[in-house]
Amino acid sequence: MNVLGIETSCDETAAAVVVSGRKVLSSCIFSQVALHGPYGGVVPEIASRSHVQTLPRMIDQAVSEAGLDWDGLDAVAATFGPGLASSLLVGVGAARGLAQRLSLPLIAINHIEAHIYSVFLDDDGPELADVLPFIALVVSGGHTMLVRVEGLGQYSVLGRTVDDAAGEAFDKGANLMNMGYPGGPIIDRTAKTGNRNAIRFPRGGRLKASPMLGGMDPALCFSFSGLKTALLYHLRDNPLDGSESALADVTASYQEAIVGSLAQRCRIALQEDGVHALAAVGGVSLNGRLRERLAEVADRAGVRLMLSKPRYCADNAAMIAGLAGAGQGITGRSDLAMDIDPNMRLQDFAD
Repeated sequence: MNVLGIETSCDETAAAVVVSGRKVLSSCIFSQVALHGPYGGVVPEIASRSHVQTLPRMIDQAVSEAGLDWDGLDAVAATFGPGLASSLLVGVGAARGLAQRLSLPLIAINHIEAHIYSVFLDDDGPELADVLPFIALVVSGGHTMLVRVEGLGQYSVLGRTVDDAAGEAFDKGANLMNMGYPGGPIIDRTAKTGNRNAIRFPRGGRLKASPMLGGMDPALCFSFSGLKTALLYHLRDNPLDGSESALADVTASYQEAIVGSLAQRCRIALQEDGVHALAAVGGVSLNGRLRERLAEVADRAGVRLMLSKPRYCADNAAMIAGLAGAGQGITGRSDLAMDIDPNMRLQDFAD
């Protein structure tokens, strides 16, 4: 089954062709970082306009690189949510038009589930049946959550952020230090020469039980807003004044607070009954220090660590097409009239 996947949920314009849910024939991505950098974050209008201009080229390139003609496709899949409404509309509109023109099924995909599935892409990836159930840390610019995965379409959200996502914490921290955008990769590089114990930043602590948690365990929920405030006060009282060593120490300490919060909650989540593996997916899972800490956590828990390959960490269409061809999980709605859902939850396609 050859599936053309389309991803436009935020600021990456992507198309890919994947065979039977695993073998990636092509994966084409246009990053809009240069467009949004001057603004310090994603501007929805700029993002959607760029998708309109770039997506046709990405689709043509993906089909060409896959070595297929249009009649070699068996289905079209697209992200229907969550994401920016104006961006989602571009991708879904293109996918709907292609599906109609080629008389192919249109498969609606949940962006979060696709990230979770990304660890299984390529023939050398793990087999799903060998690692169930597992804990997935979904960590990106817009999402931070812990999910227990029993199988495709079988998810329990154990905890999530109550304010900023981890990726937002990196971006906002980099902005406070005038380091540029996106903040995650910049902080990761700068922190390599710093002392991660130079400054003790807060790590979210244990949240109190509250109706806003929806019954989730407070010990598995995240909060990064206090960390950003602590950084603001530290910089006010200790100006960097162009010191490279001071900047390295601050970034290393700030990064350690974010990574420590994520690792601590993964450790607790792995105490769940019968868990065989820990997965980390999403753009922030590229962070080198996070990968080190999660390897330690998984080793101590005696479980397998599954990390998305770097090319599948950030938003991409291979994970969209892959999930569509793998049994579709909680997705698989083939309905040309189905609408986008910018606030789609992981459970929204569940039976």
